[in-house]
Amino acid sequence: MIKVKVGLRPIVSNINLPTVLKTTILPGDSIERLFIATQVGEIFYIGNGVIRTFLDIRPRILKLGVSGGGYDERGLLGLAFHPEFYYNGLFYLHYSVAGTQGPGALPESFNPDPCDPRTLNLRWINRETQYNHIDTIEEWILQSNGQPQKRRTLLNVRRPFLNHNGVNSLNFSPETGKLVLTTGDGGSGYDPFNLSQDDLEIAGKIIEIDVDKNKSVNNPPIVTRFNELPTTIQETLMVMAKGVRNIPGISFQRIYNQYIKYAGNVGQNLVESIFSFVHYKPIPVTQLVQASFVNSEADKEGFINFGWRGWEGAFPTSIIRGCTENQTLDEKTIAYYNEAVTLSASRLQPLTSYFHKDTRPDKFGGTALTGVQAYMGNAIPGLTGSVVFTDLARKESQPQVRGALAYTTVRPNGEQNDFSVIQTDYDFGSQSAYYVSLGTNLNQTSLYLAVYGSMKVTDFNQGTVFEIVP
Repeated sequence: MIKVKVGLRPIVSNINLPTVLKTTILPGDSIERLFIATQVGEIFYIGNGVIRTFLDIRPRILKLGVSGGGYDERGLLGLAFHPEFYYNGLFYLHYSVAGTQGPGALPESFNPDPCDPRTLNLRWINRETQYNHIDTIEEWILQSNGQPQKRRTLLNVRRPFLNHNGVNSLNFSPETGKLVLTTGDGGSGYDPFNLSQDDLEIAGKIIEIDVDKNKSVNNPPIVTRFNELPTTIQETLMVMAKGVRNIPGISFQRIYNQYIKYAGNVGQNLVESIFSFVHYKPIPVTQLVQASFVNSEADKEGFINFGWRGWEGAFPTSIIRGCTENQTLDEKTIAYYNEAVTLSASRLQPLTSYFHKDTRPDKFGGTALTGVQAYMGNAIPGLTGSVVFTDLARKESQPQVRGALAYTTVRPNGEQNDFSVIQTDYDFGSQSAYYVSLGTNLNQTSLYLAVYGSMKVTDFNQGTVFEIVP
């Protein structure tokens, strides 16, 4: 693949963890503005070179960084503007709700034991008391006086653990006009309850929400499963894909008269993966619920399955231990052999993957996938038509942490492809640089990168947003 080198041009600095980067045109305005949503609950936009506050929902956000030593995966996770935002002022938020902290779904961290069936078939019980927090999906409107106001709640979802809630989790599909919600598997590790493969679980899915349907529905119940929702809400939902571990959003790339969909799946111990697909057949939630009532299988032809928890990218999910004979090697044991066999033919193969350990000189060892965006601009010719992705932190970049930027392309024959590291020329000095999110503008001709100086949400004002330039 072509070696590409880019520059990073700082746009704004000293902001809190920037989780979502989006552009839109404000009603009555004439140019696209870059919007930056932070994990702690602030949303800014850049206007005439000045950063302005669009919305501050920090009081609505659950108190972050208390139980994880400053690290957290909750907070403000999703922001999406309605395709007709310029005319109707509608936008959508996904965040973890203040005052909903629970004890968690398990008393201790989970690690499957392939020799102990009890650990492979756990069930999430007592869900109303044994959970970590509640996430909400809301519709807001920018009023004529310029003040945003909440209009209604679309979903309230109870989450079992602190982590794997998705990030950049709300995006409108240019193909269907629907709001696409990406949810993680609920957290912990190894998906203890196998929520991602259960058709009725909201966790571990890519979901289409028809925001123009049943608009009067508000204040939905707090649920974990689709069948707990009122029929009027079920009717607004379709499931695009399942088998998701944790996902930094979905990106759409128009090629001729069709859209390629890109979605990344954050790995467990071995590999990070980027998936692509064109054709899919979403299943109405009402159909999934009805099938469960009569104990039958819904029609799943064309349904996308990323394969988790049986598969981590292109590999059976494995437990990794150090070898007793040779400390430089790893011993890998398949965690869920039967699930890997069952899903081997029906899962989607990744477009590309990168490993947590990789000693090849032109690659890198990754930590966690944090952004996937299609690029259709011509300013960086080597990237035109490709999909660009970011990793939080290269394994080999200690003591100063550096994130990674890379790209790949879809092959005409649909086969898996390699990836190439994108070189950057920015000097971060002695400061750590975690690459926490990636964004693009409306026509995908610009790319934006958010970098943070710490992994802790409690370390404030260490963020910088860059434009990726030739």
